[in-house]
Amino acid sequence: MGNQQENEVVFKSENIEIIVQDSSAFEGSSTFCFLESSSSFNLLFLLSPDIHLKAHDCETEFLFKKNQYILHYSPQKNKAELWTDSEENLKYIHIQLNYGYISNLINPESNQEGTEILESMIHNNFIFFQKATPPNMTVEMHIILKEILSYSKKGVMQKLFIEAKIIKLLILIFEQFNEKNNFETASKTPELIKKFIDENYHRNIKAEEIGKLIGINQNLIRKEFKAEYHMTISHYIAELRMLKARKLITDKDIMIKEIAIECGYEYLQNFTRAFKKKFGVSPEHLRNNK
Repeated sequence: MGNQQENEVVFKSENIEIIVQDSSAFEGSSTFCFLESSSSFNLLFLLSPDIHLKAHDCETEFLFKKNQYILHYSPQKNKAELWTDSEENLKYIHIQLNYGYISNLINPESNQEGTEILESMIHNNFIFFQKATPPNMTVEMHIILKEILSYSKKGVMQKLFIEAKIIKLLILIFEQFNEKNNFETASKTPELIKKFIDENYHRNIKAEEIGKLIGINQNLIRKEFKAEYHMTISHYIAELRMLKARKLITDKDIMIKEIAIECGYEYLQNFTRAFKKKFGVSPEHLRNNK
């Protein structure tokens, strides 16, 4: 690997620093330094393929594909090295944001959503969308970065323009991360519903109640469950209740009325009707012939 080279600072204020690195400007060099200040949020957009990043604080090495990015919080000064095995020039954009600036922007003290977002940023939840896959840049992100780098005005106008674009970038990242969370939640929906029913089948539960607890529309609850288990929620509850009833009916120390209540039936006649429909005989008949 070649000698380290300084990066090109294209914008700097008390809260924001934007750096562009393009190895085509440094003939013969292949290793570049990536510096993070203490208490800073760092957006790193990788614009060329097969970029290696070795972090000195944790001795961890990452390999990024082209057009991936990370949002990383650094509580203290940190240094990393970047290089590429690709024949293409190494190119990335580094946007460093002061912690106080982000905190004032999100204002976590005023609302729960802001608190959750800031905590996710501090715990580096935005680095990976899956276990080993950093998020991919969207078309909108590419456009915003191009606008930032091509803006020609200086002074207050540049500062306002840059800050507006940074806010838009953060919104896109938060939205992308939220969509990922929604997808993961949706993929686990049938499993969550089944677990809830298994623990509460003796109660008069409805899809609306499950939806409120999980945070998903009740119509989606019904659809996801049926697609996974090939039966409706009400059918599954009825099956659970009858299986439980059949298991308890052999214990003659338990009154049939108590079994009915245990299985979620308020009225004995409703329990008897459901039992006979399921097993072809009444609870009393099954008990007496065991």
